[in-house]
Amino acid sequence: MKNFALKWYAVIIAFICMLYSIGLGLMGMTDEAIYSAHWPGTILLFSVAINQIRKQ
Repeated sequence: MKNFALKWYAVIIAFICMLYSIGLGLMGMTDEAIYSAHWPGTILLFSVAINQIRKQ
């Protein structure tokens, strides 16, 4: 379980952020939903960059 969490933590956090953004959009808070919609992509990009640095 620990290996799974260490490998997929960024995807899990990005998925939670995506659900948060969708929830805001469904509640009618479109400005907040648009702002938070950028979080998953940013989290995934930073995790790729961090993993690339670790491999060197």
